[in-house]
Amino acid sequence: MAGHNASGFHPHLPGFKHKFLATTLGATMWFFIFYRARKDGAKLLGLKHPWDGHDHDHHAHEGGHSEHH
Repeated sequence: MAGHNASGFHPHLPGFKHKFLATTLGATMWFFIFYRARKDGAKLLGLKHPWDGHDHDHHAHEGGHSEHH
């Protein structure tokens, strides 16, 4: 059986570069997730409809625009 082997499994510890890269990529991922949650969190939770607009008041700057976006 595998449990009776004296050598066992001894993984090497990660080096500084790998730990730094993992921390940097993990932090970047969470910053991006929180950034998107700030922008689209209400839509995701159903508090705001996606077709309600992008927080822009299109009627305030109608001069020169013949169509409504």
